Amino acid sequence: MKKIIILSLISMFYIGCEKKSEKRNQEEPLNIIFMIGDGMGLAQISTAFYFGKETPNFEQFKNIGFIKTPSTSHTITDSAAGATAFSTGEKTYKRAIGMSKDSLPLPTILETLQKKDYQTGFVTLTPVTHATPASFYAHVKDRDLHEDIALDLVKSNVDFFVGGGLKYLKRRTDKKDLYTALIAKNYKLDSVSLSKFDVNKKNGYLLAEEGLPSKTEGRKSFLQDATQLGLDYFTKKGKPFFFMIEGSYIDWGGHAMDAELLKQEVLDFDKTIGVVLRYIKKHPNTLLVVTADHETGGVSIGKSYMIDEETGEKSEEVDNVSINFNNDQHSGTLIPVFAKGKGSENFQGIYENNEIYHKMFKAINNK
Repeated sequence: MKKIIILSLISMFYIGCEKKSEKRNQEEPLNIIFMIGDGMGLAQISTAFYFGKETPNFEQFKNIGFIKTPSTSHTITDSAAGATAFSTGEKTYKRAIGMSKDSLPLPTILETLQKKDYQTGFVTLTPVTHATPASFYAHVKDRDLHEDIALDLVKSNVDFFVGGGLKYLKRRTDKKDLYTALIAKNYKLDSVSLSKFDVNKKNGYLLAEEGLPSKTEGRKSFLQDATQLGLDYFTKKGKPFFFMIEGSYIDWGGHAMDAELLKQEVLDFDKTIGVVLRYIKKHPNTLLVVTADHETGGVSIGKSYMIDEETGEKSEEVDNVSINFNNDQHSGTLIPVFAKGKGSENFQGIYENNEIYHKMFKAINNK
């Protein structure tokens, strides 16, 4: 009898602990990790299934939807208007960064969440002033205003960032030294490597004059390493966070009509998704959303052929596929959305790209 009572008490204790843990997770503010595979349509994603050595991490998602991408000025959008729709919840004109269709500044999700005591950050392979990352902290009428965007970076108070674009902070036409200005605002900066962060400061890594190398140029596990570094930083800080991670050069593979570059960049992005999925397993109070701003290249996956060198005859390679490009520009295809974690069910269906913003806040507000 005593044994039964003791076992019952132990069972009640563990059930009580589990309920407290569940309640604590429900009450804690939600972490948001938002991953953008720039230029990544369904065909690009498919390359991970045909050319990867392991099962793609894309396959781990159950909640999947599609977004429509037109801007207010062009049916075929660009990264600036696409990322601004994500970051502000409003569609805008092509080339706009954090601005409304009437050229008025819009509060971004980073700025709004900072007021809710969130940590914020981003990782990109491009200059930090490039269209996609800039749309989360800057407000300019045209994406090519890199020096103006850099001024907004200094004002943004973003807690953690990684990318290139050092020249827009240190070698400017107005002679301003924004690198020193960031240090004066309690940033630990590094222009050489992904060094250990300082948990008592904001951290920035400006590791190239312009963009970082592509995979075909020898970039190794940089995107995964930078992502893990950011996640470690936010975990140490112990506050809720918003973290945008861009797989920038999938888009470049489309523009260059370079199948090898595209394939390697998609596989690299998929590996980075794996880093985040492992984080979510340990930190379930997190929402992951993976999508793209647009598709680039009009890519399709088709039959692969082999040409006989002697006869010139063409025969199908039945076990292989080829990556084909329609052109070197953006296209208007629907873009997949993958979501996992708390609130991920909200991302099913077909909807406009600016709805991503509202769905993230719906998850944050636990609705």
